[in-house]
Amino acid sequence: MGRRDRLPVVIVGGLHSEARREVVRGLLDAVPSSVALHHDLGTAPSGTVTRTVRDASGELGRGEAPLVNDCACCALREDLVPELERLAGDGLTRLAVVELWDSVEPQAMADVVAAHGAPALQLTGVVTAVDPALVLPYLGNGDDLAEAGLAAAASDQRTVADTWARQLEYASVVAVTESPEADEEDRALLAQLHPTAQQVPARSTELARLVLAGFDVEAARTAQHPASARLPQEAEEAGVGTLVWHRHRPFHPQRLYDALEDLCCAAARSRGRFWLADRPDTLLSWDAAGGALGVDDCGPWLHSLPDAAWELMPPERRAAAAMDWHPEHGDRCQHLVFTSPALDREGLTALLDSCLLTDAEYRAGPAGWSRLPAAFDPLLDPAR
Repeated sequence: MGRRDRLPVVIVGGLHSEARREVVRGLLDAVPSSVALHHDLGTAPSGTVTRTVRDASGELGRGEAPLVNDCACCALREDLVPELERLAGDGLTRLAVVELWDSVEPQAMADVVAAHGAPALQLTGVVTAVDPALVLPYLGNGDDLAEAGLAAAASDQRTVADTWARQLEYASVVAVTESPEADEEDRALLAQLHPTAQQVPARSTELARLVLAGFDVEAARTAQHPASARLPQEAEEAGVGTLVWHRHRPFHPQRLYDALEDLCCAAARSRGRFWLADRPDTLLSWDAAGGALGVDDCGPWLHSLPDAAWELMPPERRAAAAMDWHPEHGDRCQHLVFTSPALDREGLTALLDSCLLTDAEYRAGPAGWSRLPAAFDPLLDPAR
């Protein structure tokens, strides 16, 4: 099958289910011979995942996929590509719209289509559907998905807030529905959370064009990695602010740990990368929403690697390191971004600065830093 015969596939996701359905309806109406495929993971407790296929006129077919390892998302992955290949094989479908279930994150499904869809399928777009009036409430919702009835597996420990943040920030296109309850603050928050996305009305003709423009899975993955993430820039509009806090001096582990609760509650969303004085070679990620913080070990800073290892790194990673380069610390840096209505920039900056090493502590050097309290060990090494 030649490249021109590949079936274009667009993924539409998002926790705002009504907005998501509106976007899918709009695409089916706008693109002749388009078909939407949806797996309802809400039926998983009965032992199966329900699959529906529909076009602009209504439902075309329905089937079931058995659970795999008691995981609804696993069943979706096993069933999705064969169904898309079936649509590609009939030669009648011009566009396949994959409407994800509420809590399914688009990155996982984009990876599946890109990795297993050749040569029949071509992923051309990833869209997150948004009701702007719900952006802040969902970002502030720290409930577990299981409590909200949205868990994709028994082991699913994600929260509503962090799931919604990832859904929003991964997409290349944000489709915004009409919402009488939304105000300028809501729209400013949405724009600042993901400023690099194409933002269009859900029912616009522009959306149909954008979803066929192409989607680079590798570039999207790199843009999400803490070492090379395209983080928002400084902004202030309609009462919503984005603070970019950038420093090169390391954090004192205990003072930062003691400030975590205040820092997590200081903004609706914060993310970035940072380093601790007692872990100078470790790049740590910061990912906070809904009042909860995730901190992960993302491997070494490039400065701690031999020169030969640099060539193995993606060019985006090397470019990000070069932009942050410091004569002494290399790419080690604090690069945290906080976005929120009513953001207290001065108070937040003062709190973050107070968590850095003092001049005296800094002069002690790495040998002295290694003796500082290892306050983050419970978060980073829970098995110890």
